[in-house]
Parts: sequence; C-alpha cells; structure tokens
Amino acid sequence: MERVIITGVDRSARSRAAADWAAREALLRGLPLRVVHVSPPDGPDPAQQWPYRPETVVDRVVAELADRHPTLTAQGVNLTGVPVSALRTTAADAELLVLGLRGEGSHPRIPVGSTATALVRACERPVVLVPGAFAGDGPLGRSDGVTLAIDARNLAGAAVGLAFEAARLRRARLHAVHSWTLPPQAAERPFPVLEEDRAMWEDDEVQRLSDALRPWRGKYPEVDVLEDVVLLAPEVALVHAAGNSGLVVVGRRSGGAALALLRHAICPVAVVPEQSATVRRCDEEGRPGGSGPSAHAACDGHGPP
Repeated sequence: MERVIITGVDRSARSRAAADWAAREALLRGLPLRVVHVSPPDGPDPAQQWPYRPETVVDRVVAELADRHPTLTAQGVNLTGVPVSALRTTAADAELLVLGLRGEGSHPRIPVGSTATALVRACERPVVLVPGAFAGDGPLGRSDGVTLAIDARNLAGAAVGLAFEAARLRRARLHAVHSWTLPPQAAERPFPVLEEDRAMWEDDEVQRLSDALRPWRGKYPEVDVLEDVVLLAPEVALVHAAGNSGLVVVGRRSGGAALALLRHAICPVAVVPEQSATVRRCDEEGRPGGSGPSAHAACDGHGPP
C-alpha cells in the first residue's frame, strides 16, 4: 500500500492554499502528493468548460506546485462522482486528506463548506482543513508550533499520535491543551468554591494530563511538550490556544469543540477519527510486544503503538 497525501482541489484560491500546504507537508514527510479534482456526474460537457475543464484544473495546480516545490513528487487525478463519496473513497488509505475550509460556490458567510464538514464527520482518515489565506513560501518547520486538544479523561490516541509526529517532524514544541470544568459537587454547595478546593481539583487534572502523556513522551523524547490545563469550556480553550499555532490537532469525537475551532480557524486544523492510524499499524505489524494493559491500549487507540 502506497503512503500518500491527498489534496482535493477546485477552481477556488482557497483550494490552492490547501494544495500548497499539502505539498509542504508531503515534502516534510517524504511522501508523494496526489492532487484530486472531482466533477459531478451530471455536469456539463467538459469540452464546453474550457479553460476550466477538470483536467485543466488539476494540471494547473500540479504545475503551480512544481514551480513552488521543485523536489515534490505530485500526480494529478480526475474523478467523476459526488465529491464527498469520491474523496472519502480515494482517501481510504491516505496518510492525510487536505482540503480548503470552503470550496468554490460556498456562501461567504458560511465558514466551513458542506463538503469539508461532511468529510470531517465521515472520513476514515485524518482530514486537514486549511483556511483560504494560509499559505507559506518556505518549508514547514520549528516556527509552526503544534497545538493538541486533549481530553485526558477520554484519550483519543490517534489524535495524540498525529500531533506528536507532526511536532517531531517540525522540530517544534507541542502545546497540549486539556480543558476542565468544576465538578458537579461545586454547584451543589451553598457557598462559593474555596480556592483550596479549586486548586486541589486543578492539581488532579494536571496529574491526569501528565499520566496520559507519559507514554507518548517516552516514545517521542525529542519533542518539547508544554502541558496546559485550563478551566474553560473545550471550545473556548481551543480557540484561544490556536492563535499562535501552525497546526491544531483535534480528535473527531470532541464534537462541538472541533466544529467551533473550524468556524474560527486561522491555521490548518487536523480532525482525526479515533483509531485511524494506530489501528492500521497494529493490523499490519501485529500487537506491540507484551501482554499488559499498555500493550493492548496501543492497539485500542489510547497509547502509542
């Protein structure tokens, strides 16, 4: 099975920004890039669409990427079908599927397009959505820090693994953000929460995050990790933390937090379905050595494989 990054393109400048980010990510990972354009099955005759017929769209994007990134290996592919289904199928074995937040024809007041939203919810592989204005001239690197939205109580191992690997490749700091709220008993008290109680609960959350990340720190000792525990709603904490990041990684099961982040995205956001990368590696290579909980957690998507 070929390892590849796939980017979906149309005629919009937003998709070109996504394709450029995908090209730089492919170079960073040493992988080929596949540029895909999907035409609807009931669309007009391509011969009547020149100079915007499908093959021209793909060829133009591939040519632009070759000019910007001479060492990139890129292939253009034209497909016919419903965009969501076609992209989901072609990305079934991809390392990443990269799209613009909105495609051509999207309403300007809708921050995330319908195709992107559907693929984030249904695709079996990680989907990276790139804001339209986000494109760079140089390689992705240390200045592009990585932010991870992490729920230490319900760890999404696939998202954690992708974030650590992205930080390692960039030689960048990983900012792991764990949000928490006061426990139910705090609301039941007839008096305000004492500072001592709040500090005790916060210490518990700090320890929980440290315990959750310990095996990943062991696998990635070269990654500098900033552990951040914040007393905020997940969506608020994540939007605040993403402001100085080059990539934000969030698990798909985070639900509302992921959607809120996408609506306010100013940098690429990777939405990772649980067990996507981890389970595939375990299926191909067998379970990690050992028979204890940590060995099984790796293939269950909670710990590093």
